Amino acid sequence: MRYREIGKTGVSASIIGLGCEHLDNKPYEQVKETIDAALESDINLLDVFMPGKEVRENIAKALGSRRKDVLIQGHIGSTDINQQYDISRDLPLVKRYFEDLLRIFGRIDFGMMFFIDSEDDYKGVFETGFADYVLKLKENGDIGHIGFSSHNPQTAIRAINTGLPEMMLFSINPAFDMLPVGENIFDHIETGFGSNLFRGFDPKRTELYQLCEQKEIGITVMKTLGAGKLISPVHTPFAKPLTVQQCMHYALTRPAVSSVMLGCKTRAEMLDAVRYLDMSEEELDYAEVLGSLRNDFRGNCVYCSHCQPCPVDIDIATVTKYLDIARLDKDNVPPSIKSHYQGLNATGKDCIACGSCEERCPFGVEIILNMAEAEQLLGR
Repeated sequence: MRYREIGKTGVSASIIGLGCEHLDNKPYEQVKETIDAALESDINLLDVFMPGKEVRENIAKALGSRRKDVLIQGHIGSTDINQQYDISRDLPLVKRYFEDLLRIFGRIDFGMMFFIDSEDDYKGVFETGFADYVLKLKENGDIGHIGFSSHNPQTAIRAINTGLPEMMLFSINPAFDMLPVGENIFDHIETGFGSNLFRGFDPKRTELYQLCEQKEIGITVMKTLGAGKLISPVHTPFAKPLTVQQCMHYALTRPAVSSVMLGCKTRAEMLDAVRYLDMSEEELDYAEVLGSLRNDFRGNCVYCSHCQPCPVDIDIATVTKYLDIARLDKDNVPPSIKSHYQGLNATGKDCIACGSCEERCPFGVEIILNMAEAEQLLGR
């Protein structure tokens, strides 16, 4: 297994996590075999947003004495009064459900403020006593770190800029990244993706990922497969479906991403996901499939590394990620980003402008100019 730190929390998580949603309403034996497969693969991050008592207790029972070996994302505000998954900002109700989660699992590693998507969601968390309750949980040691979940980049940016969250659970896949910011992703989970929707990478999502990298907000990823539509020959908006592992690789190559939370519901699905670790770059390559959409990709780096190898060993995708963050505020580039850039074995100053990278780039990125700008903004 490979591990990454989740932003400024300093906590290292497996790059593959288990989103436990699809273990709900499954028999205990199935829950246990899936959890066992995850832990046998050295996965140490589980997301438990479901409010139902039975699924929570089944997961805790399956973990047993191994609870100490895993990190749990537990959600604050997830209830099931009217439906299976309700969102509540009513503090007595919120406390009852979260305190039951604490009873079952003990201290929750990442206390996630649940589902901050709309203006009402934002106000219900940050303009009421909800956020104060979350802070108190951390002060009391009931949660280790404060996070939140969202599907909306505009609202997520607002939440991050409050300074309260340390990490975020966000929906990331190549189709969602190209939906206009005003689109509701859940509409398209229900009805599918029409290729006419897509107009290249949505700038608000790009801004969000770069802001997270800048502020060291670690991202864990949900909806990696677009509710299965991206791996479906019928529902994919691309010329052909992506594989599970290509979708994982896409998410893991976004700025600030630490882990992908896959909704595996069987041992076989869990072990199939873990095959990612042994696959070649050619097998994981998603650029050809993304390029099949032919909608406004020209000039946009997607960090696919088709430009490699560089004759002077510049990691072009990594340099470009740091450059994209620096472009957010060229007059106030974070020192940490400069330090990361300057710590690379080769940087923009080493570029010999041979052009071999640009010849290989499937999206026509002006890499030579990017390398020069990176050195100008980030070099010593």
